[in-house]
Amino acid sequence: MRRLSRIIVFVLLFTAIGFAQSPHGSALTIDCASCHTTSDWNSIPDEIPFNHNDATNFQLDGAHQWVDCSSCHQSLIFEEAQDNCLSCHLDVHEQSVGANCTRCHTSDNWLVFNTVELHQGIGFPLEGNHRGLSCVECHESGNTLDYSPIGTDCSSCHMDDYQATSNPNHSAAGFSTDCLECHSLETTGWNLASLNHDFFPLEKGHNTRNCTLCHDLNNYSNVSSECISCHQQDFNSASDPNHLASNFPNDCASCHTIDPGWAPATFNHDFFPLTSGHDIQDCAACHTNNQFEGTSSECVSCHLDNFNATVNPNHSNAGYTQNCAVCHSTNPGWAPASVNHDFFPLTLGHEIQDCTACHTNGSYANTSSDCVSCHQNDYEATLEPNHSESGFPTDCASCHSTNPGWAPATVNHDFFPLTLGHDIQDCTACHTNGTYSGTDPNCVSCHQNDYDGTLDPNHSEVGFSNDCASCHTTNPGWAPASINHDFFPLTLGHDIQDCTACHTNGTYSGTDPNCFSCHQDDYNSTNDPNHSAAAFPTDCVLCHTTNPGWQPTTFDHDNQYFPIYSGEHRGEWNSCTDCHTNASDYSVFTCTTCHTKNETDGEHDEVSGYVYESNACFTCHPNPD
Repeated sequence: MRRLSRIIVFVLLFTAIGFAQSPHGSALTIDCASCHTTSDWNSIPDEIPFNHNDATNFQLDGAHQWVDCSSCHQSLIFEEAQDNCLSCHLDVHEQSVGANCTRCHTSDNWLVFNTVELHQGIGFPLEGNHRGLSCVECHESGNTLDYSPIGTDCSSCHMDDYQATSNPNHSAAGFSTDCLECHSLETTGWNLASLNHDFFPLEKGHNTRNCTLCHDLNNYSNVSSECISCHQQDFNSASDPNHLASNFPNDCASCHTIDPGWAPATFNHDFFPLTSGHDIQDCAACHTNNQFEGTSSECVSCHLDNFNATVNPNHSNAGYTQNCAVCHSTNPGWAPASVNHDFFPLTLGHEIQDCTACHTNGSYANTSSDCVSCHQNDYEATLEPNHSESGFPTDCASCHSTNPGWAPATVNHDFFPLTLGHDIQDCTACHTNGTYSGTDPNCVSCHQNDYDGTLDPNHSEVGFSNDCASCHTTNPGWAPASINHDFFPLTLGHDIQDCTACHTNGTYSGTDPNCFSCHQDDYNSTNDPNHSAAAFPTDCVLCHTTNPGWQPTTFDHDNQYFPIYSGEHRGEWNSCTDCHTNASDYSVFTCTTCHTKNETDGEHDEVSGYVYESNACFTCHPNPD
């Protein structure tokens, strides 16, 4: 037994010494037998249970799966091996693309197949002709693997091309060094086929490859895009019609396309449509003396003779407007002609074909549209009722339609709706003495006797308004009657049908809406707490709703007086008497019960005017949050 104990102690001691002297560092804590045999330390099994992917932060994928451990772990302390690429791999790019090899390479091999995609993220996409270039064609240096950033402007690579250009000489002509302004990436070479002239399309008559026809070889940048800059001679020599003499605009595109030979040519005459009788191909018919600019668009400028010669009716004598389009279309012969009489519709009784029935003496201008101008005799002869004596308006349309015979006639009484109890067909019931104008629309003008005779309640004695509509509808018998009490809502505990409960002595006007005017006895008799002794406010709604029994009741101590349910005093008190030591007067409070003099004096030793007194505390600390 003693010998066995010695063996156990020896094994434990050896084990402790073995772990302490591990050549692989303190981070590797696996059992030595996982990698070594008991014969010697250099004999390592072909299959090792150590899983590099699970046990470390470095995944052995791609070519890393077949690398000998010692290639990365060059010392026996495995934790000293670094996981950055440059710790094992020489930077052949000389820091020109950064230290992270995985931006471009995978762990399978060093070949890069996505150069185009990689370029997308660096601000210079490989598009068009740039897509097929080898890296060294742009990245020129002593080291063909040095990819230090180069400029993204065209001139960074193509300045020699720019300087060597002679047809035209780009430098002398002041051309932009941004090749893309004129050349396309999608075409090969710098020939004219790749010229981007979209700012001024070279098509049809402008389809020329001879730049000198428009451009001065010494300066390409100052060419105007205005038509006249190239076509002044064409403009000056045009004779059919003579553009110069006729003051035509020198913007050729306003009439011409860019087709060779200026044909076909069109003129946008939409400002004065050439339709029907105006469909004239001979411009000189309207534009006399070969003068086009300033030609008037007024009808009378061409048709004054037609206007003066018209006798059926005589346009001139009748004062017709000289704007022919008011009545005529542009059809040849002026037919059909129609008078737009929408300002005074000729309907029903006004549907008269004889213009002279209204337009007397052959006068059309200034004919009055007032009813009485034609119907004064009808107005004065009407006896039922007598329109003249009753002061009816002379605007017949206010009651009559334009039907022949004036029937049916209706009075628009919307200013005083004749509904319910006012639905009276006998006009004289309200319009006494046959007088209609000036009839008073106020209720009391007809219902003074009803007002004076009402006893429940007595409207006159209690000073009710004599505007019956403020409480009554127009139903016969005045029922149902309702009073708009919105100025003091009769809800919950105020839902009282007996008016005298609040309006004592039969008095309604001047009743005080303040709570205390009705609830002084309730206020004085309240003991829990005693409202009067505690000097509570007499505005009951500050704490109570209008529910019967005054419940539920709320008291907003935080906002009305002092925060005790929030801030530093929250949870620091148990009952009201902790601060209100005088149960008979809640206006009295104390701070000094909790805030002792020694503590408070020490906190205010540098405060000017400090007094250890409760009211003084509240004066300076009304909200101690």
